[in-house]
Amino acid sequence: MKAYIYIENGVFLEAKAFGAHGECAGELVFNTSMTGYEEIMSDPSYAGQFIVFTMPEIGIVGINEDDMESLRIHASGVIMRNYNEIPSNYRSQKSLGKFFEEQGKFGVYDVDTRYLTKMLRDEGALMAYISTQISDKDELKRRLESSGRIENINYVKTVSAMDEYEHKKGAWDRNLKSYKPLKSIGKKIAVFDFGVKRNILNELCETGLEVIVVPHDTKAEVLIDKFKNGEINGVFLSNGPGEPKNLKAEIAEIKKMIEAKIPIFGICLGHQLLSNAFGYETYKLKFGQHGANHPVLNLETKAIEITTQNHNYNVPESIAEVAVVTHRNLFDNTIEGVRYKDYPIFSVQHHPEASSGPNESKYIFKQFLEIL
Repeated sequence: MKAYIYIENGVFLEAKAFGAHGECAGELVFNTSMTGYEEIMSDPSYAGQFIVFTMPEIGIVGINEDDMESLRIHASGVIMRNYNEIPSNYRSQKSLGKFFEEQGKFGVYDVDTRYLTKMLRDEGALMAYISTQISDKDELKRRLESSGRIENINYVKTVSAMDEYEHKKGAWDRNLKSYKPLKSIGKKIAVFDFGVKRNILNELCETGLEVIVVPHDTKAEVLIDKFKNGEINGVFLSNGPGEPKNLKAEIAEIKKMIEAKIPIFGICLGHQLLSNAFGYETYKLKFGQHGANHPVLNLETKAIEITTQNHNYNVPESIAEVAVVTHRNLFDNTIEGVRYKDYPIFSVQHHPEASSGPNESKYIFKQFLEIL
């Protein structure tokens, strides 16, 4: 079926689509990962965005349940050069097209993704409206203009767990072709679910931590009491979608946990929320950082780590007033990690769990264990 793309800068494109019929608005971002399209699509942090894959061949390994980072696709949709309907991988359980039909989502292909990527690089992240049903440019423009912009929408409440639950699986065992069972060391943490990826939970369990996942709107007083009573030993703030400054209620609760001196570890959105809670407002990058090939300098070891990234916002340089900067991105020199000076708190912007991507930063999960 055909698809029609209208971008807020006036660009109008005709393409092809697979999956379900539909239409929606979203922010265009490009991802430079060469592998792992399933993990990327199922990452809740992409809620409200269209993922433009620079990798030209998508669908080649199909879909399997073990590689999902959440229960469904949270992105508005995906845009690719070539769509492969017939997968070629022994682990595949279904085609990408079948998966999208089940999810009620559509993917767009037969698009010059190099053209889109260069446009986003030069102009910054752009809003777009895509439809498999409406072909009129002026109508698509009207619908885009009447849609809410991503920076004004709270997507966290749409991706967070509704209820508290335990996670008991460790990292993937390539020999057993399954996730390892939890081997507890007797310490427990509460994970604030702002859109947490499953493999972050797996890596926390891999260190031996017992993990209890709580909804994004959990009150700090509940966890402070549990911390004082020895029921939990620390708190983890997860990744997630959208503008961090919009989460005023969550930031207020994080401030309370900071004052209670609870050990806290944050990744991605959690990293940004901590910065805001300390009074240092985050800012939006021109086109964000999305991919599995970003070099990051560990300022403490002087090692260069190739990392997985997925974010449009960053913490300001002024945060050095209250925190030691531990990591920097070598593409643009932005801050990638901090350790707060007077608190048992640290955070990173990149994704040490990878999934997909390189595993050079997984040591960071053990650093959390050391703080606990």
